[in-house]
Amino acid sequence: MRSLLVFASWLLVTVIPTAVSSAGEKAPAPIAAEWKDNYLIVRGKDLAGGELRTNYLEAFCRPGSTDRPWGGTVIPHKTRKISTSKNGREIHLESVLADGVVVTHRITVGDDEIDFRLVAKNSTKKDSLAHWAQPCSRVDKFTGADPKNARVLYPDYIKKCFLFTEGRLTRLPTRPWATKARYTPGQVYAPRGVDRDDVNPRPLSTIVPSSGLTGCFSADEKQIFATAWEPYQEIFQGVITCIHSDFRIGGLKAGEQKKIRGKMYFVPASAKKLVARYEKDFPEHTAKAK
Repeated sequence: MRSLLVFASWLLVTVIPTAVSSAGEKAPAPIAAEWKDNYLIVRGKDLAGGELRTNYLEAFCRPGSTDRPWGGTVIPHKTRKISTSKNGREIHLESVLADGVVVTHRITVGDDEIDFRLVAKNSTKKDSLAHWAQPCSRVDKFTGADPKNARVLYPDYIKKCFLFTEGRLTRLPTRPWATKARYTPGQVYAPRGVDRDDVNPRPLSTIVPSSGLTGCFSADEKQIFATAWEPYQEIFQGVITCIHSDFRIGGLKAGEQKKIRGKMYFVPASAKKLVARYEKDFPEHTAKAK
């Protein structure tokens, strides 16, 4: 009987352990997600703010967008849900653009991340100008910021936001801070190799990000939300308490298809661990930065 009790104790501790971190702290509860009314909604018992909403997708865009009215840049589209797995961990969407391009999305929900696998296909006989697209993450609840002041030059929430410059995590507002554009305020950061005529028509920073990773800290600085895409067009701080890593399509010739992938991370506030994970997920970003 004693040996049976010892074995049972070993089973509880070794085989079915309570989720704990290496530091001995209880690990955050797994996140869950759903797509509804054009929003990807991520929720978690331990997630800062309770939920984080992403307009998925806000827009598909033509090139030549930097100094053009927004209405002339957007390619109308409709996204619909194809299916959700029984366990809710996989979501399939389809976006149909007005020019005939179809983008399929396989969204997989992990314990602390969302994985995106997209295929953009042009089955028409005419080239498409679909050049880039915007997933718009609303971070007011996560950062504890009031969205009512998001349109001022330096809204409170951007002090929680970051990108990477010269290999270092850099908080917003960056210096210098661009203030002139067709539409203001906001801030756009374009990587090397992206035409400066093809980005969001908000103030374009002279700062070049060294990484495709961007995100923000929670109100209590204990958590990080971050996102990255391959390929990516820009990093963008917007005017509705949002932060973007906007993905690149680069146009689609008649009959052409392209694959795009992305990540969202919901992790404890260790920039070092986040970067290591990002570099493993996006090794081509590290190679381009060197």
